[in-house]
Amino acid sequence: MPTSKESKITIEEFEELARTQIPFASAMGGRLENVSAGRAVYRLPYTPHLLRPGGSIIGPALMGAADLAMFAAVLTLIGRVEMALTVNLNINFLRRPGKRDVLAEARILRLGRRLAFGEVTMCSEGEGEPVAHATVCYSIPSMG
Repeated sequence: MPTSKESKITIEEFEELARTQIPFASAMGGRLENVSAGRAVYRLPYTPHLLRPGGSIIGPALMGAADLAMFAAVLTLIGRVEMALTVNLNINFLRRPGKRDVLAEARILRLGRRLAFGEVTMCSEGEGEPVAHATVCYSIPSMG
């Protein structure tokens, strides 16, 4: 993994990519909050269309947030490669999210030529205990 702390994609570039190429991201209403080399933080809003009975954010939305956070983290290292794709996403729901936004913090654990491995920890805003944890593998397309 590069030692540089500079990201190869900006928040604005990622948001434009998500808006134009990933309609699901726009439907969720989240946004990328922070990026650095190998890391990204994605905010999933606490909004009525993402809630289940009882008022907590639905699991599929948490999975989507984990995937988008990891996609951003991968792009911070490889640049705008739209065809980097999820190979595997395993998520553990640890406890019920609070009635507030969820922050999904992704970090790359290993970046190879064809695969990137990372983890995402999700917490309700203002709380330290995770509500979910995901491990994610991305396929990186051949550039040549």
